[in-house]
Amino acid sequence: MSDDARGGFRQAQEDFETARTVPDTPQTRAPAYRLAFADDEFLCRAELRPVRLQLELLKPEMAMAEENISSTIVLFGGARIPRPENADKVRTKTLAALSSFYDEAREFARLMTLRSAESGGRENVIVTGGGPGVMEAGNRGALDAGGKSIGLNIVLPHEQAPNTFVTPELCFNFHYFAIRKMHFLMRARAICVFPGGFGTLDELFEALTLIQTGRMDRVPVLLFGKDFWTGIINWDALSEAGTISPEDLELFRFVETAAEAVELVENWPLPETKRDHVPGRHAGDGQ
Repeated sequence: MSDDARGGFRQAQEDFETARTVPDTPQTRAPAYRLAFADDEFLCRAELRPVRLQLELLKPEMAMAEENISSTIVLFGGARIPRPENADKVRTKTLAALSSFYDEAREFARLMTLRSAESGGRENVIVTGGGPGVMEAGNRGALDAGGKSIGLNIVLPHEQAPNTFVTPELCFNFHYFAIRKMHFLMRARAICVFPGGFGTLDELFEALTLIQTGRMDRVPVLLFGKDFWTGIINWDALSEAGTISPEDLELFRFVETAAEAVELVENWPLPETKRDHVPGRHAGDGQ
């Protein structure tokens, strides 16, 4: 029951429908006459940014709560990673070789979704950015297992349409990157990062920063493809320079296969990574 229905108040939806049937006059055509919550131009004004931020946080939160989703497995990775059968059509040989991670992402999502089914689909639900490449592979793997998955799409000049494997009632669209990132991490039980570009790097380092600074509980951060990750980032140089601590290099693990990643997720925390739990802390507190 909505808040408007409590205490005998008329529901907002009723007034929304009634307002569409009023006589057509200069007064009813004026923007000032529109119901505020039904006025798109008003809601898009700069002054309403705080309201829009709240709505983007609240809408997916309510939908996931209604689906009884308590935890997620996050898949980050490049939108340009091709399906293996399309590897000969991409721009570089390196990108073609990375197509193997499409299959690993798909298989990992399938295996985790089978385990999610043991909880009735409440725990360890796959969540991706909802787009192509690795994201498509993750949602596709969940569907292979007969389970649901989440897609957190965002409006962009390109690649903005969701892939067709996302569970429709869990397919969301965002304007604000910041709120989208919160939804990625608020329920995260593990973060799996496949080769990708700027967006993938941004998501990886934000997650590592939240964990490093204690703003988020430690979860498995698994980087698929050691050769790729050590080729683009000199991790040891960060430690040797003193810009991070040596123990910060223990915040993540390299993996190559879906089976290896599943084993790490299921046996977390590892003895050398276990640390004191901070009650009540989760990713949402760190944003």
